[in-house]
Amino acid sequence: MNGAVLVPLPVLLPLVGAGVTLAAARHTLVQRGVSLTVLISNLVISAMLLGAADRGGPQVVQSGGWGPTEGISLVVDRLSALMLIVSSVVILGVLLYSIGQGRSSFDTEDDGEAPLPIFHPTLLVLAAGVSTTFISGDLFHMYVGFEMLLAASFVLLTLGGTAERVRAGISYAYVSLLSSLLFLASIAFVYAATGTVNLALLSERIPELPEGTRLALHASLILAFCIKAAVFPMSGWLPDSYPTAPAPVTAVFAGLLTKVGIYAIIRTNTLLFTDGRLNTVLLWAALLTMLVGILGAIAQDDIKRMLSFTLVSHIGYMVFGIGVGSVAGYSAAIFYVIHHIAIQTTLFLVTGLIERYGGSTSLARLGGLGAAAPLLGILYFIPALNLAGIPPFSGFIGKVGLMQAGADLGTPLAYLLIAGAAATSLLTLYPMSRVWTRAFWRSEPEEVAAHHAAAEQGSDKPLSIGVVAPTMGLVIIGCLITVVAGPLFAITDRAATDLVSTVPYVGAVLSQQATP
Repeated sequence: MNGAVLVPLPVLLPLVGAGVTLAAARHTLVQRGVSLTVLISNLVISAMLLGAADRGGPQVVQSGGWGPTEGISLVVDRLSALMLIVSSVVILGVLLYSIGQGRSSFDTEDDGEAPLPIFHPTLLVLAAGVSTTFISGDLFHMYVGFEMLLAASFVLLTLGGTAERVRAGISYAYVSLLSSLLFLASIAFVYAATGTVNLALLSERIPELPEGTRLALHASLILAFCIKAAVFPMSGWLPDSYPTAPAPVTAVFAGLLTKVGIYAIIRTNTLLFTDGRLNTVLLWAALLTMLVGILGAIAQDDIKRMLSFTLVSHIGYMVFGIGVGSVAGYSAAIFYVIHHIAIQTTLFLVTGLIERYGGSTSLARLGGLGAAAPLLGILYFIPALNLAGIPPFSGFIGKVGLMQAGADLGTPLAYLLIAGAAATSLLTLYPMSRVWTRAFWRSEPEEVAAHHAAAEQGSDKPLSIGVVAPTMGLVIIGCLITVVAGPLFAITDRAATDLVSTVPYVGAVLSQQATP
């Protein structure tokens, strides 16, 4: 089968599924069946697209039969396919977790018997927005994907309608709208300067612009994407927004939304602005993001807020690889993105299990979980070590790849980044081990025991197979990334080589002509 035929499906299937699940709002089983079918299909299609892109180069579709000059290009190369696969996996895991909850954690205090009907269509719209961003071959279509994400994420963030969630949702919406406004203005500037928004055409026209114009366009786009990716100093919004949402929502946000911004930065730096003039700025931003984020995590007493700060911190590792600007740097950054999406999603789902069992995510109110729920301890312990970069896990492998890329660069700033990355990795151990010692090792407080006993007497078991199995599945996937790190790094190396070259991407798009 021609791989190009499959390119639009990761967007079309979730949108069709969203319509069906919205129409079936009163039929929970239908919603679940449609959502599972769509996401499993997306995963299979994404794997097929990776095979096609790895064997035959970027897969391109010109929507409506128009050529790249007039129409919208949809492109799946190795990078796009890898991002589609990992996003499909984590969204599927989050969906299974939400189904397994039994009762709704999205309602207020009413303890509804099922998740809110709007959850399934909104999650599928989110999946469509993520896929749209990853396969877009022009800046404006990428902007459309960002806006789909914004609309869906605002709904998910405010599910249940509590004052805390609405307040966090409004703050999140303000920041997201600001970055969207900057992105849209940047697109207008790019179009005014070049006469196109197609990425392949821009890669040929932007180098012909005056140096000052190129720098201004690059800076405006990077600023918009850094806000979305929560790069310091544009990261203050994230720890205040994510912890208020239900566990499945927080997990998918933490895993995916900031990585969409990282993906956009990679595309911008490799296709449009290849002179590397902002690489030094990115390296300083990476260092500050790592250190400020992890210092914020150390100061937290709530697991959700602590993980939110570690999320910010580890965004710095990805920006580190991008700022290096070499094949090795981009390869390690892509590998670390894949690793971090899986591990961060897993840790937030585990935090949801801790909250279900102990009734809180505050370390001051938790204890005894290791003895009372040893499986829960294992589910936390493995991804926590992985996030901290303990050998031989994928977090360690990714960080070593980034440090090697920095050493190859050989500048004083690169060596400073290596030291900062090593210090951040060691400091990450502190908040992760503090959760372990306080929530799992120390004796169980009476309120935890009372909450567990009350939950066990009800119909909604706190650690039922429906929520434990998806979480365990993601823990296993995190371990599998370690097992297949060699072949995965080989694919990211090939992806990074094509990104730096730009020839495969540009050639595949510009060879497509309009259908007569």
